Amino acid sequence: MKKLKIRGATWKYEDKNPDEGQAILLVHGHPFDHTMWKYQYDVLNNFRLILPDLKGYGESDHDFEKIFIEEQALDLALLLDELKIQKIHLIGLSMGGQIIVEFQRLFPHRVESIILCASLPNAETDDSYKNRIKLADSIEQMGMVQYTKKDIHKYINLNEIDEKSEEYQHLFNMMSETKVKGAVASHRGRAERRDNSRYIEKIRVPSLIIAGEKDYFFNVEKMKDIAKVIPGAQFEVIKKSGHLPNIENHKLFNKLIVEFYNKLEPVANSK
Repeated sequence: MKKLKIRGATWKYEDKNPDEGQAILLVHGHPFDHTMWKYQYDVLNNFRLILPDLKGYGESDHDFEKIFIEEQALDLALLLDELKIQKIHLIGLSMGGQIIVEFQRLFPHRVESIILCASLPNAETDDSYKNRIKLADSIEQMGMVQYTKKDIHKYINLNEIDEKSEEYQHLFNMMSETKVKGAVASHRGRAERRDNSRYIEKIRVPSLIIAGEKDYFFNVEKMKDIAKVIPGAQFEVIKKSGHLPNIENHKLFNKLIVEFYNKLEPVANSK
């Protein structure tokens, strides 16, 4: 992986297909790293792919008290500046989806398109704020290995994905190897995120919203409502998938995103 200092912190990232003209920034969720997108690498090989480990995750710096959604979005813009990438297509899942919506709010002139997966742009309620802080405290006490064993079933539909499968083992490793300090800091910062549920009405770029039918964290109907608010947004549900449709049913997920990009004239004419 490549390394870069951004506002005093070390970020690690992959830069795949650097000679391609069109670029996609793929933003992972919690508690994962950039490899959660490995099932998409081949089908997007005609794009330049920017794949960071977010602050707090993977091989990037993780020793923080709080990590805010807004600062993740800002740092991603600074990463793109260093790579001399002005315009970008965005894909984000879960927390990553909240980050790319914030990126779009801060830097709308830089965004070509958005694919929002298993995510909602709302702020915490009083109850969900308390629950997230409680979860941060719990992870700090038990560690990520124990947390993964206890809660991995919330991230993936175990009725469809066997525990011996490569997908399950990959997910287990990503979750269990996340640094406790980073996971806790991210939860505490994310608990204070802004409410972007009204902002999305202003999005004017091609948008695709993908939900997992069996998502434990994000209700399908609420995601459908979000898609209705974004002008012209396409909405798709991946049947039987849990919170990670890009892993659980990557063939269908990949088909959807390739079809979406093929409809974009600048991409179709990029070569």
